[in-house]
Parts: sequence; structure tokens; C-alpha cells
Amino acid sequence: MDWKSLYDMQRKLDHYIEEQHEIEKGQMVDEKILAMLVELGELANETRCFKFWSTKGPSEKAIILEEYVDGVHFLLSLGLDLGYRYTSTSLKESGSQTAAFLAVYSSIQHMKKEKDEQSYVKAFYDYLVLGLTLGITEKELIEAYERKNAINFERQNEGY
Repeated sequence: MDWKSLYDMQRKLDHYIEEQHEIEKGQMVDEKILAMLVELGELANETRCFKFWSTKGPSEKAIILEEYVDGVHFLLSLGLDLGYRYTSTSLKESGSQTAAFLAVYSSIQHMKKEKDEQSYVKAFYDYLVLGLTLGITEKELIEAYERKNAINFERQNEGY
């Protein structure tokens, strides 16, 4: 997968947001980590994978995909702030959706503590593995990211 183009798109969005809100690059790392965790929770809620007490199924895939790419935005943005890049590696799906969510929570917490390249790459990798458990293809991810990126620019223009 060509991550460079997504990092470039994210860089433009981040720069636009930084200009609009008079924020220096890299100033909001902890806020972005918290936002990532919130988005992860919203995604889990849409999958309902942990709701063993309920018979209601997951939200439709389009909703899950949109929530998923919100997390991709924050991971790309964090990489830009921290000076790290994820490059494609072979993904290996392992376990249930619940296990995949817990792995991402754990790796995000580790990244928050360490803020090193290894922990960033691990968090990104774990998030992509989660995407595999959700049935998200590379093509779907790219298309959904591009759509949401355009929406995020529009929202900034509307005072979101």
C-alpha cells in the first residue's frame, strides 16, 4: 500500500488545521492520542463485538468503515508529529475482533508512554490488523480515507 500519498494528504489537512487554530506542529500529540482512543471506542461500539449481552448485530459496513478511517487520520497525524512513518508490512490476522481492539488500546498506550518509532509502528500495525478482522480492504480504506479527508476540510471551512 502507498502510505506516502495518505501521509501527504494528512500533512495538508494538519497544516490547514494548525493555521486555522494557530497551533504549532506537534503541540497536540496527547490530544491526538486521546482522540485516537475515543475514535477506537466509537468504532468498537459500532461493531458491537464486545456486547455479549446483546443480540443486535453490528452497524452496516459503511458506518464501521467511516469510524475506522477516523482512526487512520489520527495515526497518520501522530506519525507526522512524531516524525515517524508506517511502511507496508505483511499483516497477520490473529484472534477475535475483541482481541484486536484490546491490542490496539494496549499499543496506543505504549506509544503514549514511549513516543518512539517502534511503538508508533506497532500501534499502526495493530490498527491495520484490526481492520483485517473487520473485513476492510486496502481499496476501501483508501477510498474512505479520501472521502473523509475532503469532509474534514469542509468541516474546518464551516467552523467545525
